[in-house]
Amino acid sequence: MEDGRGALPRPPRHIPAGAGALTQLEAPTRSSGAPPPRGPWVFGRFLAGLVVLLVVVAGGVGAGWYVRAQTLRIDTSQVLKNVQPAVVRILATTCAGTGEGSGVLIDGGRILTAKSAISQPLSIVVISPDGKIHRANLLGTSNDGVAVLQPIGQLDGTPVQLAPADPEPKAERALIGYTAAGKATIQSIGSTAQPKPLESVMNAAKLGGPVVDKSGRLAGLVVGDTVQTSTIVPLGTLRGYAATAPTGISAAAGGSCDRSRGPQSAVAPELQVARTALATEAQRLLGNYLTLENQHDFAGLQSLYSDRLAKTLTEARDQQSHQTSYFFGPKLTEVSADGDGAYARLAYNVLFSPTAAGASGRTCNRLDVRYKLTRADGKLVIDEARQMTDPVACDS
Repeated sequence: MEDGRGALPRPPRHIPAGAGALTQLEAPTRSSGAPPPRGPWVFGRFLAGLVVLLVVVAGGVGAGWYVRAQTLRIDTSQVLKNVQPAVVRILATTCAGTGEGSGVLIDGGRILTAKSAISQPLSIVVISPDGKIHRANLLGTSNDGVAVLQPIGQLDGTPVQLAPADPEPKAERALIGYTAAGKATIQSIGSTAQPKPLESVMNAAKLGGPVVDKSGRLAGLVVGDTVQTSTIVPLGTLRGYAATAPTGISAAAGGSCDRSRGPQSAVAPELQVARTALATEAQRLLGNYLTLENQHDFAGLQSLYSDRLAKTLTEARDQQSHQTSYFFGPKLTEVSADGDGAYARLAYNVLFSPTAAGASGRTCNRLDVRYKLTRADGKLVIDEARQMTDPVACDS
């Protein structure tokens, strides 16, 4: 009986060539657990692109706004440099006006200014930036406060041209005018859309001053009886006044009063000698003298005279001699000690009525006077005055 023990053994399985030894065991390869890489995030790319686009657009808008703002801004220093030769100072002795203002030279050699400065004038002069003085005639005035003057003789400045159109509503404008001391200034007055209050940049001497655009062309004129009531006459209205055959301008008569006056501000002679204590004291005395003369405070003048001079130059005589006078442009050219007193030489101009005593038909003279000063109670007073040269016309 066969129990299988006598059967032949099975041959071994076939091992492929190159197989490793049966004793070598390899650990099974395990997954790392990391998720597979994701594809590109389409929405994120879109959002980033949108942000970049918005930044670029905003930058362009900002740059455009800046460029636009620059084109509306006015370079006041450059405009003043270009226009100042045609902006003049107006002085007058008048029956009703302030006697002081600014003006602008336009085509035809005429000047536009404020009526309030030269209302009922006895005499008018315009002073150009180079200091030259020209007598002027009043051609006429408008109902809104503009006056047109015709200087005698040609001014050197180039006339200011009227703007072709009103400035853009947001474009800056500037006012050019003079201070009471005779200095030309310029201030921005904002735009028509956002104007600056005129009284914030005004003084009485700037009435009649031109309003200009960023190119220095005439865009308006400041007029008014006072600083507080000042307004701007617009470009469209000025065109009629500036035309070769003006419209809206009516002839205005000169003054006929017995007593007229010019500006009432204090006068300070220009010191053209060394600023010594004596020169400063003489400057103050003669400045007070001219100021009181202009204000027609003839009683106050007596305190500036020595007892000897007061006996001859009485209040009544002062009034008779100077009731239409206005003194301006004084220059102190000499100061020398004389014992306890001094000698002081003063050159100045005076406006007056052509019918005043000794006027000989003139309205403005240049004087050169030497004053003898003495001391009374420790202070300098005027003791004597002597003309050093004959009077000459201001515009000679």
